Amino acid sequence: MATPAPMAAPPPMAAQRAAELAAERSVLRERWYREGFFSASTLAQLMADGARRFPDAMTIFHGSERPAQADLHTMHERSMGLAAGLAGLGLGPGDTIAIQVPNWLEGALTYQAAMQLGAVIVPIVHIYGPAEVGFILRQSGARAFVVPDRWRSIDYLERFDALGEVAQLEHLIVIGDRRPPGAHDWHALAATSSVGFTPPGDSADADDVCLLIYTSGTTAEPKGVQHTHNTLAAEARGNAGLLGQADDSVYLAAFPAGHIASVLQLLRTFVNGTTSIVLDQWDPVAAAALVAEHRVTNTAGAPFHLTSLLEAARAGGHTLASLRNFMVGAASVPPALVEQAHAAGVIAYRAYGSTEHPVATSGQPDDSAAQRSETDGRPMPGNEIRIVDADGRDVAVSHEGEVVLRGPEQFVGYRDASLDAIAFLPGGWFRTGDIGRLDDAGFLTITDRLKDVIIRGGENISSKEVEDILARHPSVSEAAVVAFPDERYGERVAAFVITRPGQTLDLDDVRRHFAEAGVARQKTPERIELVTELPRGMSGKVKKFELRARLRAG
Repeated sequence: MATPAPMAAPPPMAAQRAAELAAERSVLRERWYREGFFSASTLAQLMADGARRFPDAMTIFHGSERPAQADLHTMHERSMGLAAGLAGLGLGPGDTIAIQVPNWLEGALTYQAAMQLGAVIVPIVHIYGPAEVGFILRQSGARAFVVPDRWRSIDYLERFDALGEVAQLEHLIVIGDRRPPGAHDWHALAATSSVGFTPPGDSADADDVCLLIYTSGTTAEPKGVQHTHNTLAAEARGNAGLLGQADDSVYLAAFPAGHIASVLQLLRTFVNGTTSIVLDQWDPVAAAALVAEHRVTNTAGAPFHLTSLLEAARAGGHTLASLRNFMVGAASVPPALVEQAHAAGVIAYRAYGSTEHPVATSGQPDDSAAQRSETDGRPMPGNEIRIVDADGRDVAVSHEGEVVLRGPEQFVGYRDASLDAIAFLPGGWFRTGDIGRLDDAGFLTITDRLKDVIIRGGENISSKEVEDILARHPSVSEAAVVAFPDERYGERVAAFVITRPGQTLDLDDVRRHFAEAGVARQKTPERIELVTELPRGMSGKVKKFELRARLRAG
């Protein structure tokens, strides 16, 4: 078994904090076992059990290039053959397998096979280029790398050639007909007989790291987030009811491969036994038609997904009436969007989470309209939330501060352990970097990111508050608000706006709109940039650092 390349030794103070964190995590882990959130079952066992309980549950992979469908029994059997093939290459427990495959059946089977081996899975967003992929492969210590030969306009083999040397990488496994010398044929490995094969993943420890997934969307190098069998299983079980568990449930998977939500959707399929429709790339026109055709009941996505789905349904005359649940999160959610969904007959509610802590809070379908549109819901089972000031002290109810979290679905630290010292407060509380408040009923409302607060003349302005007001303007489809530098005030408010078809917007329109909203005048945007699209990460979240860079360059 290969071990990942060692990180640099932490300085003495960081080493002391690392020891404290390990002790804190041990106490919390024992508590979550007692409370039933953790168990001795691995993800390999969870998926095998799901295949036995729901053998006929169908997963439909929708896409123009590799459409496919398979029931859970077939997926499990095929993943066992692939696991046997991978074991024949010498891959086993603890080895790291990087997977850069779109939302295809082959990708899902590779995730499953790696779990059967007890390996550490490294999902990589399918659009990442040589720079990002090279960094992830080297830091993760990947022994194997699974990719298509090409997909749409992306030639993955050409990108692989541009990586340069990755010392510990031993196996390139290719899905497709084109393979460089020495590469393995994925389909040949998947055709391996599993007769007599005992999956080593069954005997893995449920507290072993099994997923190493890299964050994206900042200017810094991506951070490797480590999850165990237990942290992922706790999340999959905890959200089972919201994301589809009834006999007639049909789930539409909108998030791209390589995103934490995509990995969790695969697990929930085996936990819930529901029919799932998986898109290889977000296409709102196709999604609206699929919702109507298959009577989709549950889905989740970023505001971008919900906005474009509503617009596509209107334009195409499709009904969305079957949607019982649309969990919308992964980015700032304007209340007006949830209200628009309600007007279209879609029950939407906000949720809050991250790669490090996937679903910390969520609304519920039976929450009031105001709670679903204006808050990010209450903590999911086992999760705890505090709101703290700059010194880590709790603030009063309804006061704003930094959101800190802990709970059974939380990650167990970064791949680069030196990052943990500043990421956690004593007691195992994860610092999110988000600003929010809790009300008397325990509902959380995220008001901004610490780094996205605009400081104009010494006054703090929430970019999210400004975005929410803009979203209520009849000409605005979407808006992203950032600071732009100003010699007199330090910063002023700038808004990048996508208008609705046939509409326009100028500063006079915006001034009137904010005056009617009755907010302080300094919150009114003083610069408007009309754009046709916003730069986004794969989750749909707007890359505000790129918008700030545009303003500085201008």
